[in-house]
Amino acid sequence: MSAVSAGILAAAAGCGQPTQAGHAAPASADSMQASVPPGAESATGAQSPAGAASPSAASRSTAAAARPSATGTPPPKPGNAQLAGRIRPDVTYRGKATFYDAGDGNGACLFGPAGDLMIGAMNETDYESSKACGAYVQVRVASGASVTVRITNLCPLPCAPGQIDLSPQAFAKLADPKLGEVPITWKLLSPGMSDSISIRYKAGSSQWWCGIQVINHRNPVARLEIRSGGGWRQLTRADYNYFLSPNGDGCGGAIRVTDIYGEQLTVNGIALSADVMEPTRVQFAQH
Repeated sequence: MSAVSAGILAAAAGCGQPTQAGHAAPASADSMQASVPPGAESATGAQSPAGAASPSAASRSTAAAARPSATGTPPPKPGNAQLAGRIRPDVTYRGKATFYDAGDGNGACLFGPAGDLMIGAMNETDYESSKACGAYVQVRVASGASVTVRITNLCPLPCAPGQIDLSPQAFAKLADPKLGEVPITWKLLSPGMSDSISIRYKAGSSQWWCGIQVINHRNPVARLEIRSGGGWRQLTRADYNYFLSPNGDGCGGAIRVTDIYGEQLTVNGIALSADVMEPTRVQFAQH
């Protein structure tokens, strides 16, 4: 069994399962529009933004003492999110909130245990093969109550497009948990934060195969590239939220990370140490 296959099979343990009340039938074909995702609407009221994922679990990693060198491009103009997937800024999404036993906060995105349990599991459609991992979204109910959560997990079918399965702590800030579910609107945020991004190589990584993960990013990550042959080579993102180099090319070398707004951060000096979270000195700009 290859390391990639092993990682995918391992993914079955970390998914947030919705409560019984939280199960919902998938959206009907009549509610879908070809150009935009179900469960979302733009400022004009048109409906807007599919993918699959395998949940998994990972142990907490230790932060490296020394920070590698890093550089960044000038941030692009606000609102220009050309690399965004289904979840886009300035779009209001509609669905419902449910809640699940979030445990220590680990989930399909493989970030590890969460110090802050204001977290959520995104429905399979909007999870978009892990593109939603690490996104901050503000969830609001009709009463005006709201909560900001970080997406760390996948809510599989029958979670419907637009649905977010919240931790019990996050759900309680919106409504009485006895309700089981509640209608919501939600939108993508680019929050203020003091932490820099961190990089982690997946357990089992070596000079012959590696998986690379970005952690603590302010904005959703659109792509990750490694230095190869004098240029940059884009890596494929797995549904368990690691970017994979199947032949080891670039493992342990320079890494370039791009967010949905097109801002690029280049990090050098990341040691090829499996399952170690290594902080950097850079962070994406706020939008």
